[in-house]
Amino acid sequence: MCHHHFRGWRRIKSLASLVQPHFHALSKRVTQTLIAMIVSEVFSCFAFYGALLVIKMYIIAIITGQVRLRRKAFANPEDALRHGGLQYQRCDSYVERCRRAHVNDMENILPFLFLGAIYSMTGPSLAAARLHFLVFTFARGVHTIAYLCALRAPTRSVAYTLAQVPCVSMAVQILITVAAHA
Repeated sequence: MCHHHFRGWRRIKSLASLVQPHFHALSKRVTQTLIAMIVSEVFSCFAFYGALLVIKMYIIAIITGQVRLRRKAFANPEDALRHGGLQYQRCDSYVERCRRAHVNDMENILPFLFLGAIYSMTGPSLAAARLHFLVFTFARGVHTIAYLCALRAPTRSVAYTLAQVPCVSMAVQILITVAAHA
């Protein structure tokens, strides 16, 4: 068995020696592409707005936790017991509002991060890309404020719709760019 195992290992090493030059060339191209993407003004612009949006999501998560503590409204019995008893395992309308704002962020910001990253690689102008990223970020900020402050309708709906415009635009432009390769 040991002798058979040894021959198998030799085959693997032989195959690896055949693949290695191709892998090295591919690895070098991927590295060069990643470096070019990172130093790209469009990608840097996307990274800036993307980071702001992720930070906003973290802030909403923190706000939700703080509201739970202040209102003593815990979703889990172990948290309720730690903060005064099972009577605090309950729903609270404002905690739920904060939680829904956070869930809505995840449903909208995560697709934006995907679309924005791919869109950045399609070669858009910096001005057009910045407009897409800025409109989305601004609209999501207004949406969050409208959600947390319970602003009158249709403020939140308008902000939501406005944020979808750059996402749809980026998705269409991505599809047009890659359609020839599909």
